[in-house]
Amino acid sequence: MMRLPDRETIAQMREVYRPGTRVELLRMDDQQAPPIGTLGTVRGVDDTGSIMVAWDGGGSLNVLFGVDECRKVDG
Repeated sequence: MMRLPDRETIAQMREVYRPGTRVELLRMDDQQAPPIGTLGTVRGVDDTGSIMVAWDGGGSLNVLFGVDECRKVDG
């Protein structure tokens, strides 16, 4: 079972992953996931701590808190 982050953690994530932030996908447990290394632009962080991303190749699967992984990239 996925454990949801507390409000403080979500607030911190929203500071780090502001809309417009560029990220790189490191891991995603989804058959429809873009390839590892795909870049995208953050649209926001939802109330479950998922990072909402518009991926460069199309699509908008969220990076799920505690399941998937991405990192900020300079740009």
